[in-house]
Amino acid sequence: MQRLKVLIPTDFSVQAEYAYLMVKRLEEKIPVDIHFIHVMNVPDTVTMDSIGQIQTCGEISIDYVLSQKMMAERNMNQLKSLYGEAIHTDIVLGKLTDKILSYSVEKEFDLIVMGTKGAWGIKEKISGSETQIIARQSSIPLLSLMCDRSDLVIEHVLLVHDFSNPKNENLKLLHKLIAAFQTKVHLLQILTNAHDSNGEKHLANMDTYAQLNSIEQYEKHLLKDSDVEHGVIHFNQMREMDVICIGTHGKGGFFHQSATEKLINHLYKPILSYHIQ
Repeated sequence: MQRLKVLIPTDFSVQAEYAYLMVKRLEEKIPVDIHFIHVMNVPDTVTMDSIGQIQTCGEISIDYVLSQKMMAERNMNQLKSLYGEAIHTDIVLGKLTDKILSYSVEKEFDLIVMGTKGAWGIKEKISGSETQIIARQSSIPLLSLMCDRSDLVIEHVLLVHDFSNPKNENLKLLHKLIAAFQTKVHLLQILTNAHDSNGEKHLANMDTYAQLNSIEQYEKHLLKDSDVEHGVIHFNQMREMDVICIGTHGKGGFFHQSATEKLINHLYKPILSYHIQ
């Protein structure tokens, strides 16, 4: 099986450790190359060349930046001591989310894995978590989690989707999980219109979607609820799922927040998000 190139952004917190433990769980079935990246959040006026030399225009102390870089290097070396020399590490400068996004594309990663503290209330409405922003903007699938899932057995994946217009989508990562863990896929359509009576049509669309996307082992589910977020939460309470797979159109922000982003911030389940074209 082709190796999975995985990027784990780290601030050396316990959430980053959760991300690593989740990747190690995947590595039991899928060959994985693990890359850690630490972003030093500094202004654009601070740069680092290819040999690690820091340059600054003077608005921020170069000694301060160097001390932060030395601290990050010590922490990265500690990760290698803990996890082994096989992991790859890199330190970059810039705005946190922008650098993760550009780095993941430039280095052609297959998956980004991030632990998240979540976000609620006014913090969620103003900025949200960094993980939520990555999910909104990344063209690369993101696996996010809020707690230690090192004991996870990936037997049931919930694929939440609007199946009204079935088409072939980029589900390569989902297919890797299916092949590696012999996973059953549960196709779920949340019906937010209480008067929706097209149940048979929705179920037929699910069959078409499964055929177009080469999903063979699956179950179909319809659930009426107030919105997608609550529907997923309520379905998971009735049928315990291992991983939630959900697409996003990347339209989150202050005035619009996608169900995907809400689930990333609120649901204590690993969530695999991908961009819908």
